[in-house]
Amino acid sequence: MSAERNTGGTGAAGGADSPAVRLQTLFEGHRLTPTQRRIAHSMVRRAADVPFLSSVELAELAGVSQPSVTRFAVALGFDGYPALRRHLREVAPAEPVSAAAALNEYQQAVEAEIENLRHLAEVLADPAPVARAGRLLAASRPLPVLGLRAAAAQAYGFAYFAGKVHPDVRLLHEGGSMLHDRIDAAARAGATALLCFALPRHPREVVDSLAYAKEAGLTVVTVADSAFAPVAKVSDLLLPAAVGTGLAFDTACAPMLLGRVLLEAMCDDLPQAQARLEEFDAKAAARGLFVE
Repeated sequence: MSAERNTGGTGAAGGADSPAVRLQTLFEGHRLTPTQRRIAHSMVRRAADVPFLSSVELAELAGVSQPSVTRFAVALGFDGYPALRRHLREVAPAEPVSAAAALNEYQQAVEAEIENLRHLAEVLADPAPVARAGRLLAASRPLPVLGLRAAAAQAYGFAYFAGKVHPDVRLLHEGGSMLHDRIDAAARAGATALLCFALPRHPREVVDSLAYAKEAGLTVVTVADSAFAPVAKVSDLLLPAAVGTGLAFDTACAPMLLGRVLLEAMCDDLPQAQARLEEFDAKAAARGLFVE
């Protein structure tokens, strides 16, 4: 599976030169199996460490067998994993050890999220995929926004703000047998696109629902933690934003920020957006809605 096809070209945006971007560039254009996509995903998340991991260590990191790592390297065109690791060391030389090792676990989690945000900034060096997504979302009336379990908060936040500028936003944040019914209802009402926030662990129901939305004729725009996430195969345009994994529960600063960037792009394609915001502010002031 080509990462470029699923990410709309966001894999190596703007010629950025971070280890994660270099890895995604290496993977683009290769048709990978689900197991190989899991390995690729793990490598991107630990991009700085990968050139120094053994095949056994990488297998443990990805939760696959050591032979799977070898087959993955061959699928990328290398003689085996040692050749892939030599290549990675050549294109991503070791950097000086920073003071990060002296940080406590909470500080390390913050530093990891800062790195995720830097990576997002590199991806956004090419604004074309986000601009395209903004046009698709602005044109969809209604606009269904899907996010289940860990991603429900991201979907709710986007839908809350989008509802101030878009005339018809429909939040889909609860799973169950009625989810497909609500997708059908949106499609019958004229929806042309669906926005999904997909974060680990990825519920099977999300993958199934996105496939159903595509069958219903909707263009699926997805914000996910990786270009190799399970939802990639059922997304028309995937925008990656990594999550932090250093704490007991994942942190999602980059996906949240990418959601706000998408809101900005959508507003650019909604001529009445500014007028709607001004109308809301006037009504809020008249109602004394906010404490001054």
